[in-house]
Amino acid sequence: MNIEIFRYMDIENAIAALNNPIRRRILEWLKDRSNFPPALPEHADLEGVCVGYIQEKAGLSQSTVSNYMGLLKQAGLVTAERHGQWTFYRRNEANIQVFLKAVQDELSKT
Repeated sequence: MNIEIFRYMDIENAIAALNNPIRRRILEWLKDRSNFPPALPEHADLEGVCVGYIQEKAGLSQSTVSNYMGLLKQAGLVTAERHGQWTFYRRNEANIQVFLKAVQDELSKT
């Protein structure tokens, strides 16, 4: 696959995922774990935030938040880790930086 086409497709997926103010807010909230209640003792050593906490903060239904997190994950902006019945999400900082650089490069072309 042509690397430019692949890069373009990644940019498009990320832009589509970010084309919603709540999804952008979720990414903002995930930047600082203190935006959410403390983790349960059995989850204290895990990175990320339980989807239930994200749902509570967003004030949206479980299905909507799950859909939003799926889109952010598919775009590579977050990672998900399953522990029993719980799914924990965190930002994928490396991919976010790659996305920002790709957008900058694309918009800077002469």
